[in-house]
Amino acid sequence: MGVENRFSSLLLEWNDTQNSRSMPWKHEKDPYKIWLSEIILQQTRVEQGLAYYQRFTEAFPTIRDLARAPEDKVFKLWEGLGYYSRCRNLIAAAQLITDQFNGKFPSTYNEILSLKGIGPYTAAAIASFAFDLPYAVLDGNVYRVLSRYTGSDVPIDSTAGKKYFTQLSESLLDRKRPAAWNQAIMDFGAVVCRPRNPDCLNCTLAEGCIAFQTGTTHQLPVKGKTLNRKTRWINYIVASLNGNVLIRKRNGRDIWKDLYEFIPVETDGPAEPREVLLKAPFPELRKLRPTHISELRKHQLSHQTLHIRLIHVELRKNPHPGPEWLLVPPAQLSEYAFPIILKNRL
Repeated sequence: MGVENRFSSLLLEWNDTQNSRSMPWKHEKDPYKIWLSEIILQQTRVEQGLAYYQRFTEAFPTIRDLARAPEDKVFKLWEGLGYYSRCRNLIAAAQLITDQFNGKFPSTYNEILSLKGIGPYTAAAIASFAFDLPYAVLDGNVYRVLSRYTGSDVPIDSTAGKKYFTQLSESLLDRKRPAAWNQAIMDFGAVVCRPRNPDCLNCTLAEGCIAFQTGTTHQLPVKGKTLNRKTRWINYIVASLNGNVLIRKRNGRDIWKDLYEFIPVETDGPAEPREVLLKAPFPELRKLRPTHISELRKHQLSHQTLHIRLIHVELRKNPHPGPEWLLVPPAQLSEYAFPIILKNRL
């Protein structure tokens, strides 16, 4: 038996006899639910994504339901998951499927790949799980399993690495059971070939694993790029008028697009509340004194470190800032989708 066949047969045997990882979307054949689960699980742990998956499938049982829902309602359900471009792409793809495919999820790999927010991994997952098409998935778990098994030190985030591991996963894929193979290798990476403390002593693939044999398990996979994080200080002025709070929906190309916020004042570093108020966008705010100042809190995003503080003030009159601003009773703030760092402080 060749190396490829040996790897796949052992992997599938493990999946059939030892894989006890349970998730509600496993063995699901509805492409809509598979797509929804895959988008939610991008950059999100299974334990966190489970509740969101259940809420979304209850609120929007079909693609048409999602496509026709008010965007604010969809973003409110997504609140706290982060990476909100996923939510925007989800809405756009649902609307396209409804309009161009009559609400029926496309059934070919290339059509699936053409949908907004879907890359090769997600397209392969949907194509194999929903339609039994022979496309291999390649996510963090798969990179890790293949890199350790072959002992490859090709950086997984390089162009050469992506090409190498794509070809390798395609060569190993069991084309008669693509869905089972894809699920098996992802689960194997999650529960056996873990990033830390892999269970090598009980690993069914250990005998042929180069990393295990050479003691390099914790050195693989290799990443070549260094992540440069930007540091920002954002002061939010929480302005109240007769008990109502001024908020707006964020737009542009910055973080948190389509979520709601208070009045932002960004500074180059830590700033005194008075300095922040003097930089406020509305003149009415510049003469006010804070009624409450929150502590400075750090919030970590993938490429940015944010330092957030809330400064509360009482307005004497409506500043009439523009149509994008809303005066909302505090009891209704929970109806709007806020960044999690602000939601937790409402």
